[in-house]
Parts: sequence; structure tokens; C-alpha cells
Amino acid sequence: MNEQKTAMLALEDGTAFVGRAFGAEGEGFGEVVFNTSMMGYQEILTDPSYKGQIVTMTYPLIGNYGVNHEDVESERPHVDGFVVREYSPRPSNWRSEGNLSEYLKQYGIIGIEGLDTRALTRHLRTYGAKKGVISTEDLDADTLVEKAKASPGLIGRDLVREVTTRQRYAWSGWASIPAPRHSHADDGTQLSLGIEAGEAQAVPREARRRGAAGARQMRGLVDTLKVIALDCGVKQNIMRELTKRGCEVLVLPANCTAEDVLGYHPDGVFLSNGPGDPEGVPYVIETARRLLGKLPIFGICLGHQILGLAYGGRTYKLKFGHRGGNQPVKNLDTGIIEITAQNHGFAVDMESLKGQPVRLTHINLNDDTNEGMEHTQLRAFSVQYHPEASPGPHDARYLFDKFIGMMRSG
Repeated sequence: MNEQKTAMLALEDGTAFVGRAFGAEGEGFGEVVFNTSMMGYQEILTDPSYKGQIVTMTYPLIGNYGVNHEDVESERPHVDGFVVREYSPRPSNWRSEGNLSEYLKQYGIIGIEGLDTRALTRHLRTYGAKKGVISTEDLDADTLVEKAKASPGLIGRDLVREVTTRQRYAWSGWASIPAPRHSHADDGTQLSLGIEAGEAQAVPREARRRGAAGARQMRGLVDTLKVIALDCGVKQNIMRELTKRGCEVLVLPANCTAEDVLGYHPDGVFLSNGPGDPEGVPYVIETARRLLGKLPIFGICLGHQILGLAYGGRTYKLKFGHRGGNQPVKNLDTGIIEITAQNHGFAVDMESLKGQPVRLTHINLNDDTNEGMEHTQLRAFSVQYHPEASPGPHDARYLFDKFIGMMRSG
């Protein structure tokens, strides 16, 4: 193995760590956070919700089972840097198709190993998540700290535009449903939905008038549920959970309007996970607000926060967030404790929803923050955690069944 270059991680508060580089060379900027999962590093790397962040793994040995083309949540890694205690350059697993360093290098992501990740994690827990930079080029702590301070951070930043799909795509069999030809972003620009003239099979006028149920009935597809997923950074396993339950999922760009969504006559809408500050995506909040009461809505993670804002509430930034596969959550309806996978740095303030017909359904047992809520008058509910990520391994999958039941009940 070639001798590794020295690398440095510097935080905006003046803290710096020296280590060894792996992956790409150069500089990477982001909010430095930690994840407590013991495995699943490839799923973490490819989760679009990590865009804008440098992820520190608390488990000490990373890379030991390599990487493969199956254990991904999107088409590429999205982290802006990766920090580990010890990188394993020689993976040993029958499913491995390559090592982690080459994988990161392929996508221009810088990794750093050999530093004290326990000390870094304790620092972040004590003082909160910090803007930071990893560099293999500049090893002067003072200049790197200044670079970290000058980096954009997450507050108010729209990272969803950087990870959302640029055109619509069907996860499973949507070809027979007609679609709008374009969508308008909130800045007035058009965003193609990939609809070509004559691509979609024509639907009789009467079926269109009767909506999705009528269209399906006229084609003999009564048992199939049509779901629109607004892609704020959606994970593939979410769509697998929906299709396993008989749904056909059409994924649309995050800046689609409510009119675009309703034009497909879906049975329900899924608001996906995604990166950054929920208040940085007002166009998605407005879409969610205009869809409320029109059809069932299920939100996960960022989608949960967007619903909270659409209800008229507020969100706030957590000190160091919740990231890992071992977060205990209590279901207030059943009293059952669920072990959940999480990845978020913001939360919905339930106090801001006082007077609104919204009830708290789940709480985090570590800090009592909002982990789930449901509108008491409209067909909308959401959770802050990831029920598709198999932490329990099946503790929270009932939420997908709840969404299915809500759509089938009309």
C-alpha cells in the first residue's frame, strides 16, 4: 500500500486534529457531525440527507467489509467528508466489490483516519456540531480554522436543490398515468419532468374526471395504489417498502407544485427525507400546505419537518442532532419503545403548534424531542426517524402499513 498523506480536520471553534488521508485529495467543507452506527457506512455515505456534512463514525473500524453496488441509498455518496478512527484498506467479505478508499476517490470525497474520534465526538456533544474542513493540501491549523469559519454552514441553506432528481421517474410501473409536461420552480424557471409527447397512454376523459380511483378502475388496476414521492433526497429503501405493499411510486423533483402533483391523481403523497434546514425550502413547504386535506400524506425526517412548518409551526436546530441506528423512541399511542435509525439536525417545536389540530405521537427518550405527529382532522402524519432503515430490525415498519391503510380508506 502506498504511504498515506497527512490530512487535517479543523473546526470553526479553533479545534484541529491531524490524521492520515484516504479517498480523494484536496479540501472538503461541511458541518462536522457524528454517527453512532456500528455498520452500514455505505448506506450512510449514500444517504442524500448528509449533503453538506462531514460525518464522523464513532465505531472505530470502518471499511472492513468493503463496498458493493447493492448497499446504496442513492446513485452516489453525498457526504462532504468522512472521518474514521481506523480505515481498513483490505476488505474481507464475500459481497465486497472494492475498498472504501477507492470508492470515495471515485466521487471526490476526502477521508481522514488515525485521529481520536472519541475526543472529537465528545467535543461535538459538549459544544455542538461545528462547521469544519478536511484538507490534504493546507496543513496550517490557523488558516484552516478561518476557512471553516467562512464556509456556508446549514442554516437557511437550500441543499435539497443539490440532491433532488432533475426529472420525474417511475420506481415501478407508472407509464399509464398521464403527467404534466413541466414544473415551475419558485424562482420561475422550468424543470423538466421528462414527459415526451405521446409517452403516456391516454386516459379517457371520464376517468380523469373521476380521479385516480376512476382511472384505475377503467384499467382493472383497482388494487394498485399510486404514490407521488416528492424527492428532497429520498432513500431507495423507502420506495422498496412502498412497492412491497403494492404501490406504484412516481418520484418528482422537490420543486413540483401542488397542481403538478394533483395532476397525476395519486392516492397519496410521500414527503421524503433530505438534507439541511427545512426552512431553507419554502417551495416544498408551500406545496405541502396546498396538498393538505386533498389526499393522504406521509412524511419522513425532512418531510416530517416540512409538514410541521406547513401546519404553521416552527423548527429549531438541535445541538448535535440524532444520527445512528440505536435511537430509542416511544410510541405514545401504544407505549412501545422502538429502536430507530435517525439522521437529522433539526426538530419540530410542538409548542409552536399549540392551538393547531396536531397531536404528538412519538418522542425521543434521550431528549424528549418530537419524533412523530399526526393531524387530527386531515389525513397526514409523519415521523422524524427512518422506519425503512431496519434498526430494530422491523420495529417501525408498521408506519408504511398505516399509510397504505389511510390511502385505501379513501
